[in-house]
Amino acid sequence: TAQRFVAEGAYVFITGRRKEMLDAAVKKIGEKNVTGIQADASRLDQIDKIYEVIKKEKNTLDIIFANAAVLNMATLPAVTEQQLDDTFDINVKGVLFTVQKALPILKDGSSIIINSSIHSIKGFEAHSLYAASKAAVRSFAR
Repeated sequence: TAQRFVAEGAYVFITGRRKEMLDAAVKKIGEKNVTGIQADASRLDQIDKIYEVIKKEKNTLDIIFANAAVLNMATLPAVTEQQLDDTFDINVKGVLFTVQKALPILKDGSSIIINSSIHSIKGFEAHSLYAASKAAVRSFAR
């Protein structure tokens, strides 16, 4: 998606927890019209950091594409509290606060795109946490 936006002339900010993967994504996009920001979407202080960088570099946003996600595979009897917390902290809390904290810098007429998954409506073995988190995200967009 970021590649397509850049190809259409947009300047994009991409985020990720792992620096190596983030740097590789910036390089793949072309290093022009893109800023990579290392941040963990499950941490509100790091979401704040994202918007500090955006405000400093561009001051506003036209589009936000909220796509934070992690997949912790486990059958229901094997799910741990930590897996539940990690999945919902990133997939639900991260998406909600990424959008909420963008609101003050979105221009009039801006677009908010919240990415969910087919998992929100169709069951897959060992994907119950992911599916539940994506159903929650889907509900935000309604």
